[in-house]
Amino acid sequence: MKLFKASITALLGLALALPSFAKAADSTTPNLDTINERGTLRVGMSTFVPWAMRDKQGELIGFEIDVAKQLAADSGWKVEFVPTAWDGIIPALLAKKFDVIIGGMSVTPERSKSVLFSTPYSHSGVQVAASKELAEGFTKFSDFDSRRIKIAARRGAYTVQIARETFPKAKILQFDDESQAFQEVLNGNAHAVIASSPKPEHESIKHADKLFLPFDERLSQGNEAFAVRLDEADKKAFFDAWIEKRTQDGWLKERYEYWFSTLDWQNQVAQGQ
Repeated sequence: MKLFKASITALLGLALALPSFAKAADSTTPNLDTINERGTLRVGMSTFVPWAMRDKQGELIGFEIDVAKQLAADSGWKVEFVPTAWDGIIPALLAKKFDVIIGGMSVTPERSKSVLFSTPYSHSGVQVAASKELAEGFTKFSDFDSRRIKIAARRGAYTVQIARETFPKAKILQFDDESQAFQEVLNGNAHAVIASSPKPEHESIKHADKLFLPFDERLSQGNEAFAVRLDEADKKAFFDAWIEKRTQDGWLKERYEYWFSTLDWQNQVAQGQ
């Protein structure tokens, strides 16, 4: 195995001095040796604000983009982003379309059956933005747990599971794009939209005349992690060490706060996102 950047090597210690795992089920599985030889980290991701999006020049920007670029830079690699539909992103990883998912993916028991997760590198949550017209006065979970209530969400996202668990009686409307889910509420066709923070918070500020946050607390606290294939423990160990280093030096927190707690980046984003 090639030598890695000194900062990462210091964290991995003797573990990184060992050869690549000999028990890999498939010799073509991209492990660290393969990535080093290629010189490029291929990252699977899906676009949703502010995790990943297009700026006015058409370039990808966002929290996940910053994370993937910094990981690659620290490791001496280039980075190649592979935009992928969210509901097909795990199958695409398993089909070896890319090396890792860095896309705000929450750790769940069901997903852990298919992929190997790194240490969490961010902790977002799920929140509801409701229609001021259709959900006026709604302040309790029970207000939304009715068969007459329609709640919009992004297809394949963890938020769909949270919506069904929290509001089992409500009708869940699923859309391929998160912006479509919010538009459904803005158009008066759904009572609320459920999404990962800070989208509900940001949209409620932008559309204060139509949206509000009915709950003070988030519906759930998420743990987002990188995802690799199940037989890639060496890759997981490397990513875990990088996450630990960038957590300790405050870089991950600083980037998260920029993208999730401010709108300073808003003028960079292409319209329609």
